[in-house]
Parts: sequence; C-alpha cells; structure tokens
Amino acid sequence: MLPGSNFFPRPVEMTEAAWRGDVEILAAEHRKLLDVVLNLPADRLNKKNLHLIRGAAAHDLYHAGQIRLLRRLSGK
Repeated sequence: MLPGSNFFPRPVEMTEAAWRGDVEILAAEHRKLLDVVLNLPADRLNKKNLHLIRGAAAHDLYHAGQIRLLRRLSGK
C-alpha cells in the first residue's frame, strides 16, 4: 500500500476470476462496515458519525449507478 493511501493493489488481468475476487472484497468490506455501524454505541451516533455513515452509503450508491450505466451501455 502506498503511504497515505487506502488503496490496495489491483490485479492487472481483466478476467472473470479477478472480477469475482473484487466482488468478494466489496462484500467483505460491506460486512465489516455494517458490523461497525450496528455495534456503534448510542453515544457515538453523533452528527459527525451519522454524516460519515450516510456519506459511505451515498458513495456506494453512486458507484452502483455507474456500474449499472456501464452495463447498459455495454449491452449486457
């Protein structure tokens, strides 16, 4: 990982296996995020943390929309 970066190394190959691996990483990270949010103590549900949670959800929805658009444009 690069210093100051939260990006992980990406596979160079454009294969179905690489795609499935990416999907599994995404699902695992979502499970971790959901676990953190569900176990967040009530006293930590402040304005700042709620903003971060909503922001993470909005970010994922934005990318989901991009994927749907790309799939539609590709004819799949």
